[in-house]
Amino acid sequence: MKDKKKGAVGRFFAWLGADLKEIGKTFSEGDWKTRVSYLIFGFGQIMRGQLVKGITMLLLEAAGLYFIIGFGSQYLGKFLTLGTKTRGFNPNGTVSYGDNSFFILLWGLLSIIVVIALIYLWRLNIKQNREAEKRLAEGKALHTNKQDLASLLDENFDKTLLALPVLGIFVFTVLPIIFMILVAFTNYDYDHQPPAKLFTWTGLQNFANIFSFGGNGFGSTFFSVLGWTLVWAFFATFLNYILGIAVALLINQKGIKFKKLWRTILVITIAVPQFVSLLYIGKMFAADGLVNAYLMKWGWIDKAIPFWTNKHYARILIILINLWIGIPYMMLIATGLLMNIPEDLYESARIDGANKFQMFRKITMPYMLFVTGPFLLTQFTGNLNNFNVIYLLTQGKPQSVNLTGKAGYTDLLITWLYKMTVDDSNYKMAAVIGIMVFVVTAVVSLVVYNILPSVKDEEGFQ
Repeated sequence: MKDKKKGAVGRFFAWLGADLKEIGKTFSEGDWKTRVSYLIFGFGQIMRGQLVKGITMLLLEAAGLYFIIGFGSQYLGKFLTLGTKTRGFNPNGTVSYGDNSFFILLWGLLSIIVVIALIYLWRLNIKQNREAEKRLAEGKALHTNKQDLASLLDENFDKTLLALPVLGIFVFTVLPIIFMILVAFTNYDYDHQPPAKLFTWTGLQNFANIFSFGGNGFGSTFFSVLGWTLVWAFFATFLNYILGIAVALLINQKGIKFKKLWRTILVITIAVPQFVSLLYIGKMFAADGLVNAYLMKWGWIDKAIPFWTNKHYARILIILINLWIGIPYMMLIATGLLMNIPEDLYESARIDGANKFQMFRKITMPYMLFVTGPFLLTQFTGNLNNFNVIYLLTQGKPQSVNLTGKAGYTDLLITWLYKMTVDDSNYKMAAVIGIMVFVVTAVVSLVVYNILPSVKDEEGFQ
């Protein structure tokens, strides 16, 4: 492992050294047009008649510098402190708003990204000048403006097509994720909300706090919630999987009548929005709900069963209710896959004297596991972050004084993160939990993915 790390680091510095050498060589051997391009992006391209490339480079440089100098510099200068001036009053009685740590962090981050983009653009500009000089030295003609524009709809059409989606993903996905990661290294919470109060960098203090078991540490709560999250994801995935296949096999049995009717009834449960059905079921199992009311009316119980106030009852009931949601999906998937298993396999097994259970164990399940392995992994990781079922049924309750951060016994990491953000305004710890959710999901996904038979031996089932 150490050799691999050293190799990766060594390769990076080797690449960096070679690239810097190439930049210096381009400057020393290049003509005056190339050298001016080191300061004015696109100058060499414009002087060589490649107006489309040159003007594009020049406009991007101008836009980047305008953003940094005219707007971003004021936030970059305060990025290391996240502000020092709090809101107050001037001697003349007017309000002095001071700094805003939130905007400093957000716009400072964006400014850093713009600087990195300018550096990349600068390197691309140098590379284009180098390639243009080589082509001219070899007696080859440079691409005309018409050819450059035509390439955007031909060999470079992928870049044209993906430009807008990539920009949208960066703005609405990548940038918020990086911002959340940075918040995890601050003390941004209810007591440090700008502009009234500033927050600042705290290093790894929040990560130490999430694993701390003493005082106000979150360690016991974190591992309790993490344990239930993994247990929930396991049962929510594999019970639905096994029972979904069982239902599909039962409906597909010869002699079963009204097959379409049974499938339709199961599909109806998918058609009803979870928001409606889960809220309704949650009320049904309340202390004054229909279930307890009828059980007491029939004389089966003397007092209401604490379905949602007893942590063991609540957890078991959530898993059982999730079966009603998940089995129909798996039944539909299994039905399609079962129809694709060659009938000759079953016929040969019958001739050899195999019973139904043996055929299921040796033919049906291996085939299903091989084909649906990636689907199982997707379902498991999805259940790790299954917000709807938990929050709509219990909101994470029952609560406990033994759990910090307003966590409940049925909270998953994702619902605990939500409550920490919305109910407790503890943004720093919510960001840490978000990172932990990613780490847990990534580790589980990588480990399981590498042991899936459909990944390890793609040809093995043939």
